[in-house]
Amino acid sequence: MAAQNGNASFASNFNPPQDHASSLSFNFSYGDYELPLDEDEDMTTTQTFFAAKIVIGVALVGIMLICGIGNFVFIVALARYKKLRNLTNLLIANLAISDFLVAIVCCPFEMDYYVVRQLSWEHGHVLCASVNYLRTVSLYVSTNALLAIAIDRYLAIVHPLKPRMNYQTASLLIALVWMVSILIAIPSAYFATETVLFIVKSQEKIFCGQIWPVDQQLYYKSYFLFIFGIEFLGPVVAMTLCYARISRELWFKAVPGFQTEQIRKRLRRRRKTVLVLMGILLAYVLCWAPFYGFAIVRDFFPTVFVKEKHYLTAFYVVECIAMSNSMINTVCFVTVKNNTVNCFKKMLLLHWRPSHRGSKSSMDHDLKTSSLPATEEVDCIRLK
Repeated sequence: MAAQNGNASFASNFNPPQDHASSLSFNFSYGDYELPLDEDEDMTTTQTFFAAKIVIGVALVGIMLICGIGNFVFIVALARYKKLRNLTNLLIANLAISDFLVAIVCCPFEMDYYVVRQLSWEHGHVLCASVNYLRTVSLYVSTNALLAIAIDRYLAIVHPLKPRMNYQTASLLIALVWMVSILIAIPSAYFATETVLFIVKSQEKIFCGQIWPVDQQLYYKSYFLFIFGIEFLGPVVAMTLCYARISRELWFKAVPGFQTEQIRKRLRRRRKTVLVLMGILLAYVLCWAPFYGFAIVRDFFPTVFVKEKHYLTAFYVVECIAMSNSMINTVCFVTVKNNTVNCFKKMLLLHWRPSHRGSKSSMDHDLKTSSLPATEEVDCIRLK
């Protein structure tokens, strides 16, 4: 869930060997990186790649299990119970849907590409383009949703007397998040390419990813900087400012009037919520900053990687660390002690204990009335 997304990030500078360039529609050269692919050495058989393969495999399995199951729980509970559909949970649902799609659709193909076939794509051009495109859209949806959640918290806590966005406005915002993400991710599908990359003479590897023509390097770099600005740097700066202002409001501003125990509990709950959101922002930066940094060095200072035979392996590890951010989002938004988990547990009880007809209606009633009061909607994430 990358700037050019995953495997696709080799862009205009990563190119197959010259003697196989005839299989491509573009005129590529290998000189920008001068990757030392020795005909007598297969990098996928080295200990470095073996260690990287374990890290990548564990990360992908974790994403499939945690994001697949966790986000499924959240989506089902949200769809089943209207009381859970407050504004913040609707924004979180964008994260859940995008991460869930990546976990069940993209990660199995990634596992086959990285681990099983060891950097060889065997599923055709259409799936290559589709997987890269879906992962890119997922990343942008997640980033935009995190920004929307930060702005929503800012308005609710710093300007509590101003009217919050209504559900119509929230729906338009959600539609905008998806529309923008879908449109700006189009190049990840358009430039997705399958190309034969020989690591050794006797074994060919089929690379799947974005490869831009050499004569369009300027367009690629402009596009990359555009994405870096609006889908990483800009959102991170905006979220940081929002949470800094929220922190000042909750920790460093005196509350006027007499503070009842209820007011103090609500303040503590809000502080815990904001701490979780700031932790999510920090995790996002720690996971994705190395990837964007790697991409900037690769595309603007390519001589740094000259003669580095483990460059590709390092990139794939950095990429999987970035993708693992979706697990952190799922754990923080879904598995914390909130109404979603409680609702799902009671849904299971209602499904598997149909014989208790007398208690079913009472359980369902408890479930439907267990959501937060309307005045506490801004504290939708309730922590232990």
